Amino acid sequence: MPHWLVIDLEATTDDGGWPLEEMEVIEIGASVVTRAGREVDHFQRFIRPQRRPLLTPFCRQLTRITQAKIDAAASMPLVWEQFERWLGQHLPKLEGWASWGDYDRKQLEQEWQHKQLHSALQQLPHMNLKQQFARARQLKQPLGLNSALQLAGMQFNGQQHRALEDARNTARLLPLVLKG
Repeated sequence: MPHWLVIDLEATTDDGGWPLEEMEVIEIGASVVTRAGREVDHFQRFIRPQRRPLLTPFCRQLTRITQAKIDAAASMPLVWEQFERWLGQHLPKLEGWASWGDYDRKQLEQEWQHKQLHSALQQLPHMNLKQQFARARQLKQPLGLNSALQLAGMQFNGQQHRALEDARNTARLLPLVLKG
């Protein structure tokens, strides 16, 4: 049975928003799901940013990630090595990977380039689930994750702006796009 990988990232930011080039990943959440949306496995880690190791008050409030968790976290190269090992066991069954929008894909590509990391994800197709959901529902413009869940008759499970919870909630919409 084919599976999909759904990824969500949390990154350093401020209430004014930072350009993508200045953001660094502070949390990765990934859920491997069947085409029906059933979770098979998951991965979650905090990541210590290098350029701006202190989280802004806005970032801490938005994500509810504490500075202590970030201070105790490993760097992106170490976490990425753990992720790739974890991903390896699922690669034979993966059709592709998805995220809500293109931010996560672009952020990962930036991290891979800046830190000279290799990823098996580079060999898999990426689906922008936000765009695909909007197409499937014939919406004039894409919705945020919470609004899309509500339109589909679902409630957000867990805490928003946490990587694994966001990935799991995104994965709940995957079957709606794959069927239609």
